[in-house]
Amino acid sequence: MEVPAELGGRLRLLRAAAFLSTFDRFTIAPMLVTIAADLDVSLAEVAVAASTYFLLYGLMQPVWGMLSDRIGRVTVIRLTLVAVLVPGLLSAFAPNLATLIVGRALAGGLFAAIIPASLVYIGDTVPISTRQKALADQLATSAVATALATVTAGIAAYLDLWRLAFAAPVLASATLGLLFIRRLPEPEHGDGDAGILARLVTVFRKPWALLVVLFALIEGGVILGFLTYLAPALENQGFSSAASGLAVGLYGVATLVWTRILKRVSDRVGAHVLLIMGGALLVAGYAAGALEQNLIGISLAAVFVGGGFAFMHSTLQTWATEVVPEARATMISLFAAALFTGSGLATSAAAPLAQDDLFSLLFTIAALIALPLGLIAGFSRRRYGRK
Repeated sequence: MEVPAELGGRLRLLRAAAFLSTFDRFTIAPMLVTIAADLDVSLAEVAVAASTYFLLYGLMQPVWGMLSDRIGRVTVIRLTLVAVLVPGLLSAFAPNLATLIVGRALAGGLFAAIIPASLVYIGDTVPISTRQKALADQLATSAVATALATVTAGIAAYLDLWRLAFAAPVLASATLGLLFIRRLPEPEHGDGDAGILARLVTVFRKPWALLVVLFALIEGGVILGFLTYLAPALENQGFSSAASGLAVGLYGVATLVWTRILKRVSDRVGAHVLLIMGGALLVAGYAAGALEQNLIGISLAAVFVGGGFAFMHSTLQTWATEVVPEARATMISLFAAALFTGSGLATSAAAPLAQDDLFSLLFTIAALIALPLGLIAGFSRRRYGRK
């Protein structure tokens, strides 16, 4: 079954917002080395700007999720798309590292609203029978944004235009929020009358919901956190930021291709199989990166990690939308908070290894985490399905 045709226009607007949010999030990784040189700081120090973005992106998820219950999903999306213009431009014109960190952190905290609000909108409006395909399309859009952001940022860094890479997505976001998102109708949702504490209690009383949140925390670290260092690993071997951006940009292209494959096989195999396949792809990707930090090794890592993200993340997302339907917005916000908190923590934890050029060890650790994640998540999802 396909997503109902009448939802097509609405979902395209959501995908546009998700595109810009994802584009902004993935601009910094290919530019870390260039920014460090420009601001005369170390790679580990400038990595703080990336990790604080991810941490605020994660920590603000529950806040925006609960606020969307009160004032509406669409209102939250419009508000944050416009408001992010201020910290985005602050990042672009940052004269020093401290200003850059503040700007990126605030931008992350505001862009945090877009993805979860979009996911909840889909959960509110798309039937469960076609929901994973709708979420796969959303993920495919993010994949395209990831690829374009990585390539564009790499070229911008090579041309010493990294500040422009921070300004462009927020200018486009403000335009989208002011002119187009207002066309999106507010969906009906059933958990807005309950208090914040009541919705949290509803989620925390469900062991399966807590397990999905835990999986998101680990997934965020192993995919989005360690992914940050693919481009620096290539640059450490003497490759330019442009070449590194192009290689790592394969992650987004691969995610898009793997998402198409996912849509074809999702009706034929169980969700638990998709999770195990996702874990296997992650292991293969990071193993390739651990063996060789050259164009072949990092390109293979980007391709397979993109596949792992496509299979694992969309499956966990779908699980999150159905595990607590009576408090879906709260559940999705906690899921997204865990995902990006895990990303920020992993980015910070791995920074000393990257600073010491220990990229083989860094990617080996990622592979060793991905293996049990895929297996345990897969077997847990199978047990949940039998329940």
